[in-house]
Amino acid sequence: MTSPGFRVMLKMHIHSGMEEEFEKVWRSVGAAVTDHPANLGHWLMRSTSEEGVYYISSDWVDEQRFREFEESWEHGEHRALLHPYRESATISTMHVVGHLLKSGEEVG
Repeated sequence: MTSPGFRVMLKMHIHSGMEEEFEKVWRSVGAAVTDHPANLGHWLMRSTSEEGVYYISSDWVDEQRFREFEESWEHGEHRALLHPYRESATISTMHVVGHLLKSGEEVG
């Protein structure tokens, strides 16, 4: 397994009472991300300390391929379907500089 080169992390505040429906829609439209050949994985996480806060993480082979996806119509459709649930959101992007396996062995 090789280390992903680029990671995107979204922090989303979901309108109160819409959390369950948001999770369903995220699952139903996820292929827009995971079917992209440069995508290495896509995760939805719910905060245990902040009500209505979710984190969405995705790994990409590199920043350029993520940026191409970000400007695509597939991404636009994906965003449009999730937008009604969103109260606010922030995005962080980062280059992965290390990846340790359970045994402590570094990959990549």
